[in-house]
Amino acid sequence: MRRLAFAAAALTLVTLASPAAAQLKLPRISPDASVKQTIGVTDLAVTYSRPGVKGRVIWGGLEAYDKPWRTGANNATTFTTSHDITFGGQPLGAGTYGLATIPGKDTWVVILNSQSDVWGTQYDESKDVLRVTVKPEVAPHQEWLFIGFDDMFPASGSTISDQANLVIRWDKLRLAVPIKVDVTGNALANCREAVTAAKPDDWRTAFNAARYSFSNDVGLDEGKGWLEKSLAVQKNYTNLTLLARWQMKDGMKKEAIATAKQAIAAGKASKDKVDTSETEKLVDEWSGKGASKKS
Repeated sequence: MRRLAFAAAALTLVTLASPAAAQLKLPRISPDASVKQTIGVTDLAVTYSRPGVKGRVIWGGLEAYDKPWRTGANNATTFTTSHDITFGGQPLGAGTYGLATIPGKDTWVVILNSQSDVWGTQYDESKDVLRVTVKPEVAPHQEWLFIGFDDMFPASGSTISDQANLVIRWDKLRLAVPIKVDVTGNALANCREAVTAAKPDDWRTAFNAARYSFSNDVGLDEGKGWLEKSLAVQKNYTNLTLLARWQMKDGMKKEAIATAKQAIAAGKASKDKVDTSETEKLVDEWSGKGASKKS
């Protein structure tokens, strides 16, 4: 016995003294999955594991009603957003959260929790950040749990989506939680940051920020300032044409035509052999020549 005890102690010492063993990846019954979706400039992501139905009774059986469920398997399911958003009609700050649910016969509760790096069954209600009540829908059979993003819709008067649904589908059930992002606010914040960080000889970053402002009719005062910064670094066909368009938009027709002609001259003088036909058409249009050519 003394020899066995000594051998066991020696083995323990060797194990403790050995470097950490390499991680061994083995197949899981419920395989890992992840999904990412960008809305505007906001990156959304979900990581989870996908259990299968496998002929079992899921709701009210494998997953009991009115009890917290990890909404997956293995580790806690997580939800990440790179910017502040609205989740189920409630404000949510940027970050990574544990995602859990409480299934119900008529309604479900979707939970975001501050614990995101724990085993799925280690749910602590006191760490809840928000709860959303959602009514489930009957859906076609889904063998493996699916969580993702769907139903993206553009903002009013825009072609860029500012909302989507976080969708959970399993067995014959579908759950959707609406998500909304501030596309314009986040994009303008990115513009400010990029223009501030731009190098002294970089005219393109300020130009791109100004073009976003002009094209989307947002933050116009800031946009004009960014265009001025671009022009201060280098006047060229590209940013002069944008200036001409902006002047025309502001009702400064005479100035717009003069600036457009300046842009054309800069383009023709460029070593890059710029195609100036688009701006030439603008000059004709603004000068009234376009209509006379057609007639």
